[in-house]
Amino acid sequence: MKVTINDVAKLAGVSMKTVSRVINKEPSVRKRTYDTVMEAVTQLNYQPNLAARNLAGTSSFTVGLVYDNPNAYYVIDMQNGVLSRCKEEGYELVIHPCSSTDSNMEHDFKTMVKRSRLAGLVLTPPLSEQTNITDMLDDLGIHYVRVLSGRPTDDNQDTCIYVNDYKAAYEITSHLLSLGHLHIGFLCGDKEHKSTTERLAGYKAALTDHNITFNPEFIYDGNYSFESGVNGAKTLLANNNKLAITALLGGNDEMAAGALFAARLMGIGIPEQLSITGFEDSPFSRQTWPKLTTAHQANDVISQHAARLLFTKTRGIRNQDKEIITSFTPSLVVRESSGPKIP
Repeated sequence: MKVTINDVAKLAGVSMKTVSRVINKEPSVRKRTYDTVMEAVTQLNYQPNLAARNLAGTSSFTVGLVYDNPNAYYVIDMQNGVLSRCKEEGYELVIHPCSSTDSNMEHDFKTMVKRSRLAGLVLTPPLSEQTNITDMLDDLGIHYVRVLSGRPTDDNQDTCIYVNDYKAAYEITSHLLSLGHLHIGFLCGDKEHKSTTERLAGYKAALTDHNITFNPEFIYDGNYSFESGVNGAKTLLANNNKLAITALLGGNDEMAAGALFAARLMGIGIPEQLSITGFEDSPFSRQTWPKLTTAHQANDVISQHAARLLFTKTRGIRNQDKEIITSFTPSLVVRESSGPKIP
């Protein structure tokens, strides 16, 4: 027979209301009571009915993850991070893709939030960077946490998990410069993503600090896709007699993998004639040959901490999680795709 909350209450010697308070992780429950109830939950292998909990009262036990990103690896990592925390907290997860350029996006977004009766949301770029979205959620009284590239310029900094794309791009560019590459092309991702401007700014800053003049001809404006990396590399390398590019920095690993593919088609040796680097350390970076030098960005860990921060907001300041990390800097991973400039 299915174990019920009444069975847990009898075994723990408490009321059903107390069991409910423990399962919902209300801050007023004493530790001794919490441990007694959780021991009964474990012994009976009790699984709360989340649908019933959502219907039973005003509290919701469902949170959402909203994204607008074509990179399946990114989406899966973000999903896994949030989901792992939801399981620990006893919440369900609704995953909702959006198109930030769709004229009906805001209406559809609002409809989804109301229909799903969400307790809160984790917003990923570029949706997390749009004030019309956060203003709408504020009006609806919905808790949210934003994953952002760089620090925000608004007053809601306590709702953010930051990714320091600027510093990571600075380090990748400095790595290429240390190998003797003075003419470095940059493959930009989607302009609506702040990560694009942050990574480009880090690239420019590294050039400046090494006394190298920025050349706008070394920049290709594309999007975060393999095809864009192919086209960007072909465009920049087609003029190589003029530009003398010896290294390419991809806006992400997909673009870098596309650039490597294009270079191969053009008969260019990697890294003997051209060094290529990516960003994010997705599986793309390890599926190419040679493997890509990149910046490791732990999206599953980032999203897990975003979910942890969200749950402190849905449960109040008394449940503040002191172990939450709110700032992440992708770290340089040197592999075979980058090498010294050969005279």
